Amino acid sequence: MESHKSSSAPLGIALLRVSLGVMWTAHALLKLLVFSLAGTAQYFESVGLPGLLAYPVFVAELSGGIALLLGIYARQVALALAPLMTVAAWVHVPNGWVHTSPGGGWEYPVFLISASIALWLLGDGAAALKRSGWLVPKFRNV
Repeated sequence: MESHKSSSAPLGIALLRVSLGVMWTAHALLKLLVFSLAGTAQYFESVGLPGLLAYPVFVAELSGGIALLLGIYARQVALALAPLMTVAAWVHVPNGWVHTSPGGGWEYPVFLISASIALWLLGDGAAALKRSGWLVPKFRNV
């Protein structure tokens, strides 16, 4: 069995990090370019959340996505973004599994949560600009 410390592992982790960065950035830009921030605020209100939350959520998703793309404290950023998608998953649970369902399903937010936590557990990967140094889990070899 191949060790996690193989030479390809940092490249695989970097691929995960960059993919997450693209998805978080796209999720933020959807709010800005498709729905508009005012429209996103109205949607937040329609599901029982304060409309003003749309603005810091947009900033967190966009800046977090860019940080992941560049590899700037990627582990911490991935962990910090996970609660945002937890709320999104909670909002979409009544719509069912498939995100193409009316109102969107919950599998996309849950996948982003899982992938973000996986990145937090795995590390920054190759070509990270600013490596994570704190709030990093330490596990004994099993």
